[in-house]
Amino acid sequence: MTSEPRRLIQRRTALAQGASCLGLWVAGCRDGGDTSPVAGDGDDAWHVHPGQSIQAALDRAAAADGRRRVVVHEGTYRPDRPGQALVWLNRRHDGITLEAEGSVVLTAANSDIADRDAESFPAVVNHVVYFGDGISARTVFRGFTITAANGFDTRSDEPEPIEPDRPELGKQNLLFFYCDGGGMKIFGRSYPRIEQVEVTGNVASPCGGGVSIQHLGFQQDAVRISDSIFRDNRCQVTGSAIDVLPGSRAEITNCLFTGNVANTGPDTVSPPGKPYNARHGSGALTVFPGSRVRATGCTWTGNWNGVDDKAAANHYSRSIFWQNTLGGGISPEGRYELDIVDGKNVKGCLLGGAIADLRGTIDAKTNTMDAPDPDFDESFLPRCPAYEGVGYRPVKKPLASSSREH
Repeated sequence: MTSEPRRLIQRRTALAQGASCLGLWVAGCRDGGDTSPVAGDGDDAWHVHPGQSIQAALDRAAAADGRRRVVVHEGTYRPDRPGQALVWLNRRHDGITLEAEGSVVLTAANSDIADRDAESFPAVVNHVVYFGDGISARTVFRGFTITAANGFDTRSDEPEPIEPDRPELGKQNLLFFYCDGGGMKIFGRSYPRIEQVEVTGNVASPCGGGVSIQHLGFQQDAVRISDSIFRDNRCQVTGSAIDVLPGSRAEITNCLFTGNVANTGPDTVSPPGKPYNARHGSGALTVFPGSRVRATGCTWTGNWNGVDDKAAANHYSRSIFWQNTLGGGISPEGRYELDIVDGKNVKGCLLGGAIADLRGTIDAKTNTMDAPDPDFDESFLPRCPAYEGVGYRPVKKPLASSSREH
């Protein structure tokens, strides 16, 4: 068993090296010149290159007749000023497809303008990407790497409010609105399709280092996240990779969770003396009461805990929970694979770790509770035959459907 954490670290290192290679493209960000997006020639898209503004392209696409695609070309895109988000989509952007062509990194960091004395250095935005009220499943976000959120917090609406509907939705939970969801914040009646992204190396306090979903009880539809990787995200309290706040809804398909750590500090949200999940801590995925989640064909491995779910009748199927025993949090008792109040819809899963089923709610007849070593390769594809058809499978990112330009 002692070799397993070492192998997981090696695999995460290999993935991290790939991400660092992507980061070399930051040198390609052009200074000065025209920052306007370019209209494509016959492909109904706006094209963005390093040094140009993704937000300007989204705003043009929102105002245009017909051109509802924005293609972002290879490079690293960073904020040019402090703000609440690098990129934001709200009601007027509904129906846009925002997709990467090649290796595209969206980062919260800009060391040239960040306060070097701040704990949040070098981040200068609260969230890398924000999806706001009025976003339907017609909105697609595809192919990006999201990184380097680090607990930055501004309440300023400059250069413009990222959420025009916030007064209608009330002023409750503003801490979560501003501070949860370092990589992505999804707020209100917002149900984007998020595909083939890598959310890596983000930090948030209190919750949702990678993604925070806050539907405020509007469960008409779900956020759909597929074919994606959540790696090395951290948060002070709950949901290091994905935090599903009360009254929210998500569908998670073919996703990998590895290296994510919750509970890195004291619980500053819960009532005094009553920290959430005080003994064992929270997972890479946290699901609060009243939320609805369906996770299919996913892998949780090498995290500080797998999943904690206090809602009713949520579905987990054909997924792997393996050795989620990573350190880094402050909770005093042992690590677990699943901490689920209502386990009746956990089916076809393979579990193996220090504590497979924290509450004893999972049916051992429809799941494998003492699974064999999956023998992951470097892309976390299990070599062990027992895992056929179960867990995450890598998906090659396709090029955008067209790249023709003027």
